[in-house]
Amino acid sequence: MSVIELNETDVPAIAVRGDYAIVAITKHGTALARGLHKQFSNMDLYYMGKFAQGDEAASGIQLFNGSVRLLLPALFQSYKGLIILISLGAVVRMIAPILQDKKTDPAVVVIDDKGEHVISVLSGHLGGANELTREVAAAIGARPVITTASDVQRTIPVDLFGRRFGWEWESASADKLTPVSASVVNEERVAIVQESGERDWWMYDSPLPPNLQLCGSIAEALDAKPQAALVVTHRLLAPEEEAILANGVLYRPKVIVLGMGCNRGTSAEEIEAVIRETLAELGFSMRSVRALCTIELKKDEQGLVAVANKFGWEFVWYAPDRLNAVAVEEPSDTVYRYTGAYAVSEPAAKLYTGTGKLALTKKKSGNCTISVGIMPFE
Repeated sequence: MSVIELNETDVPAIAVRGDYAIVAITKHGTALARGLHKQFSNMDLYYMGKFAQGDEAASGIQLFNGSVRLLLPALFQSYKGLIILISLGAVVRMIAPILQDKKTDPAVVVIDDKGEHVISVLSGHLGGANELTREVAAAIGARPVITTASDVQRTIPVDLFGRRFGWEWESASADKLTPVSASVVNEERVAIVQESGERDWWMYDSPLPPNLQLCGSIAEALDAKPQAALVVTHRLLAPEEEAILANGVLYRPKVIVLGMGCNRGTSAEEIEAVIRETLAELGFSMRSVRALCTIELKKDEQGLVAVANKFGWEFVWYAPDRLNAVAVEEPSDTVYRYTGAYAVSEPAAKLYTGTGKLALTKKKSGNCTISVGIMPFE
């Protein structure tokens, strides 16, 4: 088994197999780390060569000699999170020079040498350290230590609101995350406006805190004059509505479903242009698109596949018989002759959304036909 020799000049050669790295430098820490490594298949284990037990090669464990401080920068760049069995103070000193940004830094969790406490140290929300802390603590029977205010107070974590559903905040709202979070945890009046998206976002079994006010519309929220706001919508806001974002965060839920048909060989550029133009006409945000749907005949249509991949949309196709089972406004014998279905875009969007009502039934534009539906989360 080769051992990583750490020094000040060379970048350590590590073998990344999992999403998380466990690091130990003491005898007791190594024993705890080995037990943890056996419980999680997506974690790589690193500990000092002097604690080698002979099974490291077979177990995929990596040994090192030298200061662990020299190993951490490589791990920081390579893993989603680090679980470190070293004293908290030492970890803080070692990672301080390599911190970049909370949006990119990995999660860092510290475990004490007796395995009594698992502490969320860095990237608690965005990096997932708080969740990782709970999982690791449960695995070794330790106490999770989480100090993030929203977790302690059992309220909404603004930077993670709706994240488990794929919601994204608008980039223009990024600089509002901190002040709006402060309003939430300081129990100031915060309006929540939700026009679309999943409704089961409240994660606790206790009632919503009284400082969080649910409003039926942005106009209602503006009338309430809150000190901060959370707005969840697929719509582009009208100028008179944008005042709500003076101290507010705008979230884009994944609710827009695009049904599309196109001529063979239609370019990705034309398909994307039609989508952008259509959504702009409807006043909808591209960031709220969830899926691009078509007929099975088009499952390998390069333009459609390229656009779906570019934006990370789900790409779905349906067999003609499934499309024909859906009622459509204008069935076409011509489309049937070429595809075996009387329509493509309209029934595809209806099948995915599970509703017979679309925001846009059908529009022909160049080589494309497009329909737009909204997921009816209740």
